[in-house]
Amino acid sequence: MSDLGAVLYVLDLDRAVAFYVATAGWNVIEEQPGFVALQSPSANAPTILTLVRIPDEHAADISITNPPERREDTPIKLSFAVDDLANVRSQASRHGGVVDPIETEWTFGSVRVCDGHDPEGNVVQFRQSI
Repeated sequence: MSDLGAVLYVLDLDRAVAFYVATAGWNVIEEQPGFVALQSPSANAPTILTLVRIPDEHAADISITNPPERREDTPIKLSFAVDDLANVRSQASRHGGVVDPIETEWTFGSVRVCDGHDPEGNVVQFRQSI
């Protein structure tokens, strides 16, 4: 079992799973009604991201715009190591999310970094080693 994990509540569980599998390359390791657990493909630091469907009684008060409005008013940003930012940008677009344009990328240490958001507007970051 991994020492690190995160839980993200979503309205559209299937769409969120497709986004994180396609962009971050994570693997589905468990599926139950209402949640899916994903695991990082990294053997060095396997982590778990559990996507949980927001219960109906809470979901009724939440609306996701099309395209989704970025939810930047949270102190948490998920960050994923990827092999190719250009490929992630393309995959994000196909799966209802966004990775910001190449002009917004920056270098931090030995990685190239770019922010974006998933299909529900949750802010995410992708990092590519350089």
